[in-house]
Amino acid sequence: MTDSEPTASPASPTPVSVLLPTVRWTDACDEVAEQLRGPEAFGGGEGDGGDGGKGDGDGKSDDGDGGRNADELLVVCDSPDDPVADRRGDLPPRVRIVTAGEPEGCSGKANAIAAGMEAAANARIAWTDDDFRHPSDWLATLDADYERRGPTTEVPVFVGLDPLARLFEPAYVIGGTLAVFAAGVAWGGAVIFERDDLRDGEAAFLRDLRRTVSDDGTLTEHLDVSAADRTRYVRAGGSLRGSLERFVRFLTITRYHAPRATAFNAAFGVVMAALCLLAPIAGVTLVTTLAGAAYARFGIRRATFLLAAPGVLIAPPLMAYALARQTFVWGGRRYRWRSMFDVSVEPV
Repeated sequence: MTDSEPTASPASPTPVSVLLPTVRWTDACDEVAEQLRGPEAFGGGEGDGGDGGKGDGDGKSDDGDGGRNADELLVVCDSPDDPVADRRGDLPPRVRIVTAGEPEGCSGKANAIAAGMEAAANARIAWTDDDFRHPSDWLATLDADYERRGPTTEVPVFVGLDPLARLFEPAYVIGGTLAVFAAGVAWGGAVIFERDDLRDGEAAFLRDLRRTVSDDGTLTEHLDVSAADRTRYVRAGGSLRGSLERFVRFLTITRYHAPRATAFNAAFGVVMAALCLLAPIAGVTLVTTLAGAAYARFGIRRATFLLAAPGVLIAPPLMAYALARQTFVWGGRRYRWRSMFDVSVEPV
C-alpha cells in the first residue's frame, strides 16, 4: 500500500442480543450480563440508554430506544410464576426478562427461543444455555468469530453427572461433538448469526420453531453455519432417568433432522457391538482407540473414553428402546413427537 492509497476505516461494532432460556437465575445469567457492551461502545453516551435497557418483564425495553446500540441479554422464561421472574426490578443493566408463555405444539425451548427472537432489539443474535460456564471473553470471542466467518457455533462436550451419562460420554463425543464440528450443525448453547442469514427468512424460521421440538435442529435447517475449534463442557444428566430421557430425545432429534446419519449410527453401533462380542480383543481395542482419538482431537482430558466398549455393547438395545418410545420427558413436560411438525405437549 502506498501513502496515496486510502486506508479502510475499521468496521463499527455491531450490538448483539443474547437469548438465554431458563426458569431460574443462574451463574450463567451473571456471567453473560457482565460481558454486555453499553451504548458507549457503539458511539453513544450512557445517557442514550436511559436505564441501559433494563427490562420490566414484559419483553419490552424501558430505555425509549428499544435497546438499540447496546448489547442486551434476554432471559426467557415460560411463566410469570417461574423463579427467575422474581428478578424483575433488580436486573443488571441491559438485561430483560421475557415471558414466552406455555408452548402449544412445540417444545418449551423452541417456544422460548421464538419469543426471544421476537423481543430482541438487535439484528445480530446469540443463543446460549445455562448449563455451562461462560468465561469473561465468551461473547466477545463469539462476536469476533462472526466478523471473520459469519454464522458460527461453538462445540459442546457433554460431561455426565451420573453413571449412565458418563457411559454415554464417548458416544456423545463421536455423535455430538464431532458431528457439530464437522457437519455444519448449529449448537443452540453457543451460536451467533444475524436475522438476514436465515435462508428462508425469519418469519418462516419462527413458524417452524413453533411447531417442532429441536431449536438447534431447526436452526440448522435454516442456517449455514461453521464451527469454531473451541469446546464448551456441558453438564448432562444427574439421574439415571434423566439421562435415559436425554438419550431418547437426542436420538429422536437426529431421527427427524438427520435420518441418514441415524441409520448410519444404528448400523455402526450394531457392527461395533458384534465385533466386541465376537472378537473381544480386536473390538474393544478398536472402539477404545476411536474414542481416544476423538477425545484427543478436541483436547478432552477425561478417562471416560475407556467406557467406549461397554457403551457400544448397550447401544443397540438402547437405540431400539429409544426408537420404540412414543414420548419423552424434557424440562418437566412430556412430548409426543409424531413427525417433524406434529408435536403434542402432555402432562408428566
